[in-house]
Amino acid sequence: MELSIECLSKRFGSKIAVNNISVTLQPGVYGLLGANGAGKTTLMRMVCDVLKPTSGRILYNGKEIEQLGEHYRSYLGYLPQDFGYYPDFTAKEYLNFIAAIKGIDTVTAKKQITELLKIVNLSDVAEKKIRTFSGGMKQRLGIAQAVINDPHILVLDEPTAGLDPKERMRFRNLIAELAKDKIVILSTHIVSDIDYIADDILMMKKGSLILNCSTEKAIHSMDGKVWNCKLLQSQINEVSERFRVVNLHHEQGNEVLLRVVSDTQPMCGAVNVPPTLDDLYLYHFQDEEIRRDEE
Repeated sequence: MELSIECLSKRFGSKIAVNNISVTLQPGVYGLLGANGAGKTTLMRMVCDVLKPTSGRILYNGKEIEQLGEHYRSYLGYLPQDFGYYPDFTAKEYLNFIAAIKGIDTVTAKKQITELLKIVNLSDVAEKKIRTFSGGMKQRLGIAQAVINDPHILVLDEPTAGLDPKERMRFRNLIAELAKDKIVILSTHIVSDIDYIADDILMMKKGSLILNCSTEKAIHSMDGKVWNCKLLQSQINEVSERFRVVNLHHEQGNEVLLRVVSDTQPMCGAVNVPPTLDDLYLYHFQDEEIRRDEE
């Protein structure tokens, strides 16, 4: 199983949303990381054949998805940022509706729905209307509808946005369980979601792919660039203006411990510490909107 993206670009008027991206994906979890406006959703919509590229092509097992048409879409599972649902449907009614749209026969659909409701921990509310669900419950229902056809390619666009830490943890575990033998593309700017479950990192910035490697290699690319600095409270502003501060911790007295991302030693006495994916993100997106995990 292979999904190939070749020289893919998308323009909206004079704006380049996706700029000449090429990457080959095989079974595994790919974390598509980037700030808001990086082009992640546009890329995902093209992968799902919802949006046509301006140039370039996407191939599934060597054949262009445009030629495969409905056959390709039968291999897809897609959870957009805001998936559509009917609030007065029950969870079971909604999944039956999605199964019918995807051409799944009644007997198979009934079995699949019962199993999926167990997997996403919604069996006890299967007969309740979706409008009564919490955000986390709706997202879990969204996952169920995305995998009801047992897709080969699973695309998840900002699946944990707005969820509390407990729901995010449950959701990550669910994705990891469902990801076996699939190409899973998890698009997000919540760094911890990628850190926990992604095998590889795809990082986008201003429409371009700036990083494509294993999660471990991505983190190690920051070796020697992350520092702990102990300084006085009065020095914080000066250091913050000159360097990228990941976080700070107030210690006893008037001292503060700063975690700083810098190519060179930011100040005398600063010591290198092991990097994290959060450090990598800040290194590349310090001037853009950053949303970090606070678990």
